Amino acid sequence: MKDKLEKIKKNIVSELKETQTIEQLEGLYNKYFSRKSGEFSNLVKDVKNVAEGQKPVVGKLLNDVKKESQKMFNDLKQELKGNTGGKSDNSTYDASLPGKDQEIGNLHPITQVKNDLNDAFKFLGFEIYEGPEITSEAYAFDNLNFPDDHPARETMDTYWISDTQDKKSKDKLCLRPHLTGGSVRYMQTHKPPFRFVYPGRVFRSEATDAGHERCFYQYEALIVNERISLAGGKILVKTILERVFGEKVTVRMRPGFFPFVEPGFEIDMQCLNCGGKGCSVCGDGWVEMMPGGPPHPNVLKAGGIDPKKYQGFYINIGLDRLVMMKYGIDDVRHFHSGDLRFLKQFK
Repeated sequence: MKDKLEKIKKNIVSELKETQTIEQLEGLYNKYFSRKSGEFSNLVKDVKNVAEGQKPVVGKLLNDVKKESQKMFNDLKQELKGNTGGKSDNSTYDASLPGKDQEIGNLHPITQVKNDLNDAFKFLGFEIYEGPEITSEAYAFDNLNFPDDHPARETMDTYWISDTQDKKSKDKLCLRPHLTGGSVRYMQTHKPPFRFVYPGRVFRSEATDAGHERCFYQYEALIVNERISLAGGKILVKTILERVFGEKVTVRMRPGFFPFVEPGFEIDMQCLNCGGKGCSVCGDGWVEMMPGGPPHPNVLKAGGIDPKKYQGFYINIGLDRLVMMKYGIDDVRHFHSGDLRFLKQFK
């Protein structure tokens, strides 16, 4: 058996040196490794006739020879492809054939919807604002009227930067848990009246499921002027959602408490994935899209704005959930999977 293997290996090396084309290489490979009639394959079938005590030794020898031989085949195949551009010697180039489309990357679905929102808000005269992903306790909580003992300040909810955990306020850093602190940054450097939107990633320490992720996207909008009504804020929400989805949407505003708005509202949209019947995304037919309401006077003060003269309306859209509604996606974890089969659907 050993002698036969050495002979086969020697013959393979010799014949590979004479191989000039991909077709010749494939024929040579079949000669030795074809399952039905290959010389090496036939030798493998004869292992059953080897003495029981020698089978492990013979089996190892067969594997070593096969691996070494197949490596030689693969190396030569790559070399021949490089010499011929992946074509056999008898192939010809037909200049009259139409060209092939080049496969290029496409925008992530979240980026596509974010751009749609940007276009919609620009049309309404809003500025696009960007802020840092690493922020401080001052901007994430203190300036937004969060009490000192609020649970959102705990490590179970917010990712604090380890070297700053023992510090306070502006010196205690974290990954931003929401975008609202960035609104204060904007107010501190701009004079009202103004209107702007603020898209970006945020980070929360929470368990993941079909509707929740540790890293997700929000899209915030804020108007500050001398007179802003709640009815105008609701119309703004409906206008933006209908612009994104291209159809009428049903919106409801429920009273809710948020430290940074007064009065506060939970703004929900009827689930477009199930038509309000209930599914894995919404549960009961409604999807909580955003908190909203007039900025709290303390938040306006933190931004350097007189709350007795100015008022506003604030919304913070859950961008991931908006994308899920738009495209009928039932699991938010797909967005971070990197699965090309998923991403190629959104060209």
